[in-house]
Amino acid sequence: MMRMGVDLGGTKIELVALSDEGNELFRKRVTTPRDYQGTLAAVANLVKEAEATLGEQGTVGVGIPGVVSPYSGLVKNANSTWINGHPLDVDLGELLQREVRVANDANCFAVSESVDGAAAGVAINGKVHGGGNGIGGEWGHNPLPWMTKEEFNTTRCFCGNPDCIETFISGTGFVRDFNAALTAAGTVRAAAKSGADIMLLVDEGDVIAVAAFDRYMDRLARSLAHVINMLDPDAIVLGGGMSNVAAIYPRLPALLAHYVVGRECHTPVVQNLYGCSSGVRGAAWLWEK
Repeated sequence: MMRMGVDLGGTKIELVALSDEGNELFRKRVTTPRDYQGTLAAVANLVKEAEATLGEQGTVGVGIPGVVSPYSGLVKNANSTWINGHPLDVDLGELLQREVRVANDANCFAVSESVDGAAAGVAINGKVHGGGNGIGGEWGHNPLPWMTKEEFNTTRCFCGNPDCIETFISGTGFVRDFNAALTAAGTVRAAAKSGADIMLLVDEGDVIAVAAFDRYMDRLARSLAHVINMLDPDAIVLGGGMSNVAAIYPRLPALLAHYVVGRECHTPVVQNLYGCSSGVRGAAWLWEK
């Protein structure tokens, strides 16, 4: 059975079609329209093009940067704000004349890495754990654990709350922190544009960059220890741009042990196998074998 997964992002929509064994059969990416009806049409057209190219019909799963409320059936908490308040799965299903399954994109990532990737994230037995409110896995919208007084009320998340974990441990958060340190030090040089820029400076022994990475590692360890203390997962798979920083992985074990209850931790923290493709593959795996 062919499975199609769609990664519905704020700037691009990507579709991948997988065989029953997980082999990629078709892939295409288009720009995301900034309105709801245009987004529906773009997804439907990708599905129809894939099926016409491959000569067969398949199931459709969609990963979104938000969740579908189990109470109202409407999308909520999406930073692609034009899909909020709409029954995306129902409307797409009507366009495609079949059931469409929709899940949070981070949970799709976890499913992909659980089914045939590096390991499991917030996925149980290879399935999305959405939770009673549909927000299972949104640990990045908890406050940064064990905050110092210097960290309180220093960031504001798109969700409306201050000091969310993802505002500190994302690549964007890493860059923000480094550039703020540059400004505070009165250093006259160009601001960093990416985490990769900063890591080049770390390799050169730049004092401000090394200190920023030390802060990043401590915040990452606190954040992951928070998850381990609640779920004690079999493994954690890192995604996003910062997951490509090789220096993270050898340093994490000792830092995690400092914050995990009992002061010992052997939870594997590994890099994802499929990178930016994990989300779209996980959307395809929303349909069980």
